[in-house]
Amino acid sequence: MTQPAIWLGVSLKMYFGYQQTLNWSQAVAGIARQHPAVKSGEVGLFILPAFPALTAIKAIFNDTPVRVGAQDICHAENGAWTGEVSASMLAEIGCSLAEIGHAERRRYFFEDDATIAAKVAIALRHDLTPVLCLGEPDRVDPQQAITVCTQQVEAYLQDARAQGLQGEVILAYEPQWAIGAPQPAPDDYIRTVCAGLKKLTAQGISLRIIYGGSAGPGLLQRLDGDVEGLFLGRFAHDPVALRQIIDEAAALVNRSLS
Repeated sequence: MTQPAIWLGVSLKMYFGYQQTLNWSQAVAGIARQHPAVKSGEVGLFILPAFPALTAIKAIFNDTPVRVGAQDICHAENGAWTGEVSASMLAEIGCSLAEIGHAERRRYFFEDDATIAAKVAIALRHDLTPVLCLGEPDRVDPQQAITVCTQQVEAYLQDARAQGLQGEVILAYEPQWAIGAPQPAPDDYIRTVCAGLKKLTAQGISLRIIYGGSAGPGLLQRLDGDVEGLFLGRFAHDPVALRQIIDEAAALVNRSLS
């Protein structure tokens, strides 16, 4: 399967109700069925809805190239983990990705490096692509941010490396100080940090770098190929805005091919 030149991901977090999630997904599925760049696979699109909507959303996107995943997984294989959802069950219902280690999970649910590393490993064991979130807590010099993020990647991939696991990991660079902010981090800041992260390697594991943290329309074109995609939040709640970002991604792909 040809890998997309640009990945666009959307996490719905807990903003939508159930029916609202279905309505939004039907609108986005309509865009995906018609958009040449999505149909061709040049622009990859993935959606991360809340757990209760996963099976219904998977059915809505079933005849499209759009990938569906979960916003979290349990660090354990199975057992007495009340309220958790296993990687094996997510794979069974057709998910192909799992978001791991978001700043909100670390801040409010006290997830540590060991928990995140266990989740990455269990996702890869079940052929789920981790959407692995990383980013510095406070705004620092870009080189310091690269150092912090590199340390995070090393810690988060530790279990997977020890177990000799292989697969794809999407690194979602989200400076924590920019999450939910009115504007994303400055363009030059994003470029510098992502350029540093692109140099990271992991034996047997393919790494892709996308940017999140108040990402919205216009940002992808301003970064002009310095990132491999965007991880979108509330700016993609309007399908029209999401269509605009897909158009921007398609334009960048076409420019690189010309």
